[in-house]
Amino acid sequence: MSDSRAEAIPYHTLTDEEYAKTKKLLNRAPNATELAIFSAMWSEHCSYKSSKRYLARFPTKGEHVIHGPGENAGVVDIGDDWVAVFKIESHNHPSYIEPFQGAATGVGGILRDIFTMGARPVALLNSLRFGPLDIPKNRYLMEEVVAGIAGYGNCIGVPTLGGEIVFNEIYSKNPLVNVFCLGIAKKDEIVTAAAGGIGNPVIYVGSKTGRDGVHGATMASAELNEETEDRHTVQVGDPFTEKRLVEACLELIHSGTLVGIQDMGAAGLTSSATEMADRGDCGIEIDLEKIPLRDASITPEEIMISESQERMLLVAKKGCEAEVAAIFERWDLDVAAIGFVTDDHIFRVKKGNTLVAEIPVKALTAEAPLYDRPVKAPAFQDLLLGLQEEAIAEPRSYSETLLTLLGSPNFASKKWVYQQYDHMIQNNTVIPPGQGAAMIRLKGTNKALAMTTDGNSTYALLHPYFGGAIAVAEAARNLACVGAKPIGLTNCLNFGNPERPETMWSFGLAVEGMADACERLEIPVVSGNVSLYNETLGMGIYPTPVVGMVGLVDSAALIETPLTPGFKAPGEKIVLIGDTREELGGTAYLKIIHAQERGYPPNVDFEKEKSVHAVVVTAAEAGLLRSAQDCAEGGLLVALAECCLLSPSDVGAKLEIEPPSIRLDGFLFGESQSRIVVSVKTEDLVQLETLIAEGGLSSTLLGETGTASLVLSVKGRTRPLVSVSLEAMKDVYENGIACYFEDHRQNT
Repeated sequence: MSDSRAEAIPYHTLTDEEYAKTKKLLNRAPNATELAIFSAMWSEHCSYKSSKRYLARFPTKGEHVIHGPGENAGVVDIGDDWVAVFKIESHNHPSYIEPFQGAATGVGGILRDIFTMGARPVALLNSLRFGPLDIPKNRYLMEEVVAGIAGYGNCIGVPTLGGEIVFNEIYSKNPLVNVFCLGIAKKDEIVTAAAGGIGNPVIYVGSKTGRDGVHGATMASAELNEETEDRHTVQVGDPFTEKRLVEACLELIHSGTLVGIQDMGAAGLTSSATEMADRGDCGIEIDLEKIPLRDASITPEEIMISESQERMLLVAKKGCEAEVAAIFERWDLDVAAIGFVTDDHIFRVKKGNTLVAEIPVKALTAEAPLYDRPVKAPAFQDLLLGLQEEAIAEPRSYSETLLTLLGSPNFASKKWVYQQYDHMIQNNTVIPPGQGAAMIRLKGTNKALAMTTDGNSTYALLHPYFGGAIAVAEAARNLACVGAKPIGLTNCLNFGNPERPETMWSFGLAVEGMADACERLEIPVVSGNVSLYNETLGMGIYPTPVVGMVGLVDSAALIETPLTPGFKAPGEKIVLIGDTREELGGTAYLKIIHAQERGYPPNVDFEKEKSVHAVVVTAAEAGLLRSAQDCAEGGLLVALAECCLLSPSDVGAKLEIEPPSIRLDGFLFGESQSRIVVSVKTEDLVQLETLIAEGGLSSTLLGETGTASLVLSVKGRTRPLVSVSLEAMKDVYENGIACYFEDHRQNT
């Protein structure tokens, strides 16, 4: 085939150099189907060709890690013969093109990654980014994405326990939809995605193959524009089929007939077959005439790269075909033996007696291109870091400033979102959405698992290293606030076009920051995802590293009476653990009140961060704490307001502080890291302060809980600096998002 003819093939997206490499690997020109296979497997989405060299920096080993990156999801031992299985994935491009289905199939895909490992999915979280809600298109995208997540998760019976939602102009043309799933399994029931056993049957199960999702992996490896916004590249999900698939696959795993199994995700049948063969160091031969199809006119190329949902590929023990078929037929799912395992390390595709494709497995996996792309700091980086704090006017009214922050969508209640999620299904939920880190109990044990998603793209824009490091630190801090000790993390790295040196500069620094934080905080990375080319018409998103972290709660008392952010009763002492420095750069206060995103983001001291976590978890396990709230975006005053707003009994706070040595707005709205606001009974204050001092940390007694208002005074001043009723705070907080969706206002 001539190079010019190759350019005309519909599913050929290789560069000239990559196309030349395929010819060298095959000792001939690839045919149309082979080009489609190479294009999918060598796409950024499947090969990680621009990011792989950086990802090796992550610490992936740990005392309790059973399976780290490389499998469908990470697996961590949590004791009592149980394991936690978790991962986060992106579905960004599809969620802009077709937001309902894009988000729904993002949920479906991550669920399959979990139950493919033999684990039952027990919780979902998400991390979402949209543009400002005063733009109708952004409201449409958010409504549809939330409906897609809710529709799929609710129907399949897995609780969605929250996550995070951020609004910024930069996401108007490129929203981000990252979905996290946690599953649990018995340790001896975990399975992997490796093919094996020469002659063992390769079996297709699930839904029929159609044209939906064709070109999905390559679409996710390119910038969005009018040409790439093709709705046919977005998969269409069916949660009821997925529910049957979950049950059938778990039944199959328990039957003892299975060798390996993998979801047909990105690149569909192509990636599942080649990756299983690669892990098993073998070959696979399949026959396209045996594939269950929705449309007989679908071409071999389309069959190979279709991303139709709710499909799995498995290798069973020879002679067990009938038993496997019986399981899936009982669940009313398609099942077909489509091939077998070979010993020649070749991925061979036939259609009846006709050879359609024949490619060495390693040519599609280990020998895929790897790039060491140029890096360069953006020309505007120094300008971004420059912040003249003396030119920033302090608020005329701190009360009004607080209300403005609480009413902005980034801080306002997300109830309009999470009330659409079924968060109580399975009856394991301990801490529901809207209360910090989520938590589920492990029935039959005295343990629970807490989980959170976190990321700050403004920090990552201003200084990618600290943006990455703080994402890890804040996630661990949120877990500490419910008494959980981190056991592992998964990450989703959302960045722009890797062919731009500025993108890879940000990417490398963000990974470095995350890796350093993981090492110093002793938290292994067990799975993850990279999403590049998040650009539309040349406009890229901010660097957006997102962390999903899981922690173990090993205290029956913290499960029976969970530690949450809200103040519990009047007359209890309020303590700030940690130091506040003058760090206004990158703050929400600077963005929302002064319309600036600039300055150095907060620094993070890993040793102090680790000590804060240890002290708070120890105090929580000892029953000393009545509430705990991470002090992060919005600073100290917003954290205190949230403790009032999330109080189950409408408890407020009366506070008095010494005149700070730094700017007053820096003290109240600065976002210094390694800080947690806690409340404690008066009789337990001394014991808590002793724990804090033994941890090498400072603390500040801020005041005490009280009636339904937030009052903050500065010693030496005759009038309170802040005096806001709980009713006034609730009014702006509860309507900050709901007001954009009038049809739902009555439900808020």
